[in-house]
Amino acid sequence: MSSYDVVIIGAGPGGYNAAIRAGQLGLKVACVEGRETLGGTCLNVGCMPSKALLHASELYEAAADGELSALGVEVTPTLNLVQMMKQKADSVEALTKGVEFLFRKNKVEWVKGWGRIDGPGRVQVKLSEGGERVLETKNIVIATGSEPTPLPGVNIDNARLLDSTGALSLPEVPKHLVVIGAGVIGLELGSVWRRLGSQVTVVEYLDRICPGLDGETAKTLQRTLSKQGMSFKLGTKVTGAKVGKSGVSLSLEAAAGGAAQTLEADYVLVAIGRRPYTKDLGLESVGLSTDKRGMLGNDKHQSGVPGVWVIGDVTSGPMLAHKAEDEAVACIERIAGHAAEVNYGVIPGVIYTRPEVASVGKGEEELKAEGRAYKVGKFPFTANSRAKINHETEGFVKILADANTDQILGVHMIGPSVGELIGEYCVAMEFSASAEDIALTCHPHPTRSEAGRQAAMGVHGWTMQA
Repeated sequence: MSSYDVVIIGAGPGGYNAAIRAGQLGLKVACVEGRETLGGTCLNVGCMPSKALLHASELYEAAADGELSALGVEVTPTLNLVQMMKQKADSVEALTKGVEFLFRKNKVEWVKGWGRIDGPGRVQVKLSEGGERVLETKNIVIATGSEPTPLPGVNIDNARLLDSTGALSLPEVPKHLVVIGAGVIGLELGSVWRRLGSQVTVVEYLDRICPGLDGETAKTLQRTLSKQGMSFKLGTKVTGAKVGKSGVSLSLEAAAGGAAQTLEADYVLVAIGRRPYTKDLGLESVGLSTDKRGMLGNDKHQSGVPGVWVIGDVTSGPMLAHKAEDEAVACIERIAGHAAEVNYGVIPGVIYTRPEVASVGKGEEELKAEGRAYKVGKFPFTANSRAKINHETEGFVKILADANTDQILGVHMIGPSVGELIGEYCVAMEFSASAEDIALTCHPHPTRSEAGRQAAMGVHGWTMQA
C-alpha cells in the first residue's frame, strides 16, 4: 500500500495537468489511467486527431478544388487515406509521449490501470498488468472525463454506425455520411469527410445548429457550410436505424411530429453530445452521487465529501479541454493551500470548421434575456486586407460592450484563424477592458487581428475601413 498527497483518477487534460501542477508544487502525486497512453479522449480520440484530419483535408481540398491553381500552384492531388491516417496516428503518439515525459520530469507516478474509490482516502486500482493495488491519499481528484452520449434506437458498432472515435478512423471515404447532431463534433468531423469527397447530411433535432452559440454567428456558419455542400435537416428526430451489408437506413420524423421519412447512408455518425463518465467509480463508498445528467456537483472543485475533488467534463460547465485544464490548476493550488479561481465567464469556445468560429463571453440572446443594455461593433473579413489577399473573406468579428461602461461582454467571430484571434479578447475580458481599449491599441498590419480592432471602433460608430 502506497501513500500520497494526491491521487488523480483519469489522465485527460484535467487529470494530467492536475498531476503535473501537483508535482511542480512538491506534492507526492499518482495519476491512475487505464489507457495504454496518457492524454484521455482529447489527445487520443478527440481534439488532437480530429485537428490532424481537419488540417490534412483542408490541404487536400485546396489542391483538388482549384484553390491552389488560382494561386499559380498547379497540382493534381491523389488521396492516400492510409497515409493521412498514419500521420494522424504519428502526431497523436508524439503528443501522448510528451505527456509521459512531463510526468517523469515532474515526478508524477503513472499507475496503469482502472481506479475506483474504496472509501475515504483510498483508491483501488485494477492494474493493467493484472492484480490490484490500493493507494492511500489525503486527496482524491476525480478527472474521468466524458463519453459519447448514446442515441436510443441507434446501436453504435463503429462499423456502419459510428461515434466520434469511429469517425476518426474510417477505412474509406463515405459516399454519403449522415451526421446526427449539429454540434461542434458533428460539424467538424462532417466537414473533414465532405472535403475528402463525401456527400454529408446533418440531422438535428433542434431548429438551429450549435445551440448556445450566438445566433447570428450560428446562422452564418450554417449558411457557409451549406454553400460548401453540406445539407441540413433541422427540427428532425431520428427514431431508428437499420444496418444492412453496405449501409444504414435511418428512420426520421419531424421533431414536432408528422409523417415518417427514410434516409439512406453508407455511414452514420452519432454526435449528439457527451455525458460524464462516472461508471464503476465507487462513489457510493464515500457517499457521493450524481445528478440525473450523471454530473458530480462541486463547490470550487470540492465535492460534498472532504478530500474528494472533481474537475473537467465530469462536473458542471462546458466540456472543453482548456476548461478542464484551468480547473486542474485551480484545484491543485487549493489543495496546496493557495488561493485560486476559475473565471467561467471567460472560457472561449472554438469550432474548427473552415472558416473557424470562436467566441468568448455572452451572446446577444443572452444579453437580451438579462435585459442588459449593450452596443454592437461588427466588421466583415471582406474588408480586412490580409483576408482579402489570402482569399479568406467569409465571416466577421462582432464585439458586444456594455452600453454604459463600454466593458466588453462578449466577442463572436467567424472567419480565418479566429481560434487564434480569440485569445486577445480572453485577456481583455480578464482585465475588464473596454471596447475603446481595443480600438485605441495598435495592431500589426496587414493581419486578420485588425478586424477585431475595427469591430471595437464600430462599437462607438467610427469604424474606418468599412
